[in-house]
Amino acid sequence: MSQQDENRVAVFDINGTLYRKSSKEEFFKFVCFKNGYKLLDIYHVIIYKLLGKARVINQTQFKENFFNYLNKLEPDTVEQYAREYWSIEYPRYFNQELLKRCDELKRDGVKIICITGGLDVYVKPLFELFEADDFYGTNTIYKNGTYLIEGVACKGEEKLRRLNLHFGQAPYRIVEAYSDEEEPILDEAEKAFLVKSDGSIHPYHG
Repeated sequence: MSQQDENRVAVFDINGTLYRKSSKEEFFKFVCFKNGYKLLDIYHVIIYKLLGKARVINQTQFKENFFNYLNKLEPDTVEQYAREYWSIEYPRYFNQELLKRCDELKRDGVKIICITGGLDVYVKPLFELFEADDFYGTNTIYKNGTYLIEGVACKGEEKLRRLNLHFGQAPYRIVEAYSDEEEPILDEAEKAFLVKSDGSIHPYHG
């Protein structure tokens, strides 16, 4: 198999990486603004955020409970809110150096794939604005007025599993990977980078 037949891939996390903020928190505030949610609802979400940080509950439980504020909102409504949200945020609050790097990689024939722990229902509309070859988020289903995680949250090893599933038997290699936290996908990349809270980009050495 020649190198020309191999898929060259660059993987980008979204929150804290391509996007300088956390969409989990910012989209929550946006939806609260649109719907006039009460402080009680906000405190409920904050409690689950603290439990998640303390690792009292796993990432899948955390996401299902954190995103309770979306319950009773039909998927079409959430997607419309997300389109409004991302139209405000993109590209103003994105890492301009990384957007430039994406363009360079595309010109070199490298596939751009974004992988995030964010729920697919509100992440997907971003890619109507930002051109990527593919993206993966945490899969959700809407059942009886409630958003449930389908499978597990798209974090850690799950990101690699989703990438392997995408390519199947087709050969690929991760030429570059970017994230705001140390995670397995960085260890699989030929060149890996950590993005700090100030947007600066640093080589990751594992």
